[in-house]
Amino acid sequence: MTLTLYGGARTRASMPRWYLEEKEISYEWQMLDMRNGEHSREPYLSINPFGKLPALVHEDPTCPGGRLQLFESGAILLYLAELSGECSTQASRSLAAQWVLFANATLATALFVPSNREKEFPRLMAVLNELLKPGQPLMGHGWGVADCAVNAYLAYLPMFFPDLDLTPYPSVQSTIAATQARPAYRKVMGLT
Repeated sequence: MTLTLYGGARTRASMPRWYLEEKEISYEWQMLDMRNGEHSREPYLSINPFGKLPALVHEDPTCPGGRLQLFESGAILLYLAELSGECSTQASRSLAAQWVLFANATLATALFVPSNREKEFPRLMAVLNELLKPGQPLMGHGWGVADCAVNAYLAYLPMFFPDLDLTPYPSVQSTIAATQARPAYRKVMGLT
């Protein structure tokens, strides 16, 4: 069984890579040179015809045809959560999907689409500030896929928006600090 994660600089590949590191799942890392267009030509286009990153290839005889290819960070995260055993029930898969979809669709849009940031960002941060409890995962009994998806975006805030005032959201601030202190996160983000 071989997992290969394809990524590039400043892509959402950091999320599934962080998950793989946290769960100590063996994988191969393939960094594509986006400046030279490696993501826009073969052989990568045979993995993701849209030429976007990340993508995951799982070589395993139990996969149809012995190989599974996935693109989209959320789909990859959900697959890895099932593979790791974290999402082994219908309820856990549904909760994981809820949080991953929230992170990639709702939270990402509120953060990175300027027209949404003014209205949506404060509302989402106020709710997250109430939901996030220091040391408690969003679902389950330990750090998992929901935490990876949501906390990765929160940890982007100081990087992309250093002047953003987060003092009204102390639980969000604590979550960002805890995320940035995690060894696996630091490794993936090149902070070690």
